Amino acid sequence: MITSIFPTICADDVAATRDFYVDRLGFRVIFDSGWYVQIEAPSGSRPQIGIVEREHPSVPERFRLRPAGVLVSIEVDDVDAVHERIGAAGHEIALSLRSEDFGQRHFMTVDPSGTLVDVITPIPPSREFAAAYAQYLSQ
Repeated sequence: MITSIFPTICADDVAATRDFYVDRLGFRVIFDSGWYVQIEAPSGSRPQIGIVEREHPSVPERFRLRPAGVLVSIEVDDVDAVHERIGAAGHEIALSLRSEDFGQRHFMTVDPSGTLVDVITPIPPSREFAAAYAQYLSQ
């Protein structure tokens, strides 16, 4: 039985990556050993992210690469406010703030470890996508 699942990000600068999620997205630190940090979102469902020092002996050498082909999606109440905070702090905006027909208002940024972060607020989908979702749900 699975009791928990969370991504763990390998970072060159654990403190800077921790501070990005704490200061920009409102996570709180629940454990910090210096080389490993566990953070938690301030919501009832308590989603978590781990951050580990990339060169730590607990990370096999062949997996100490910078992230590629993976993104962490974080759903927030007000994506526009988070976008403003991230931009004002000078973080890279990899995908501009936009509303998508499939039912998301979002943007993508890059955390200090190089991980792509998709910040999302759900919005109503277009009629086309709403019909497709309804068809899928009726199966």
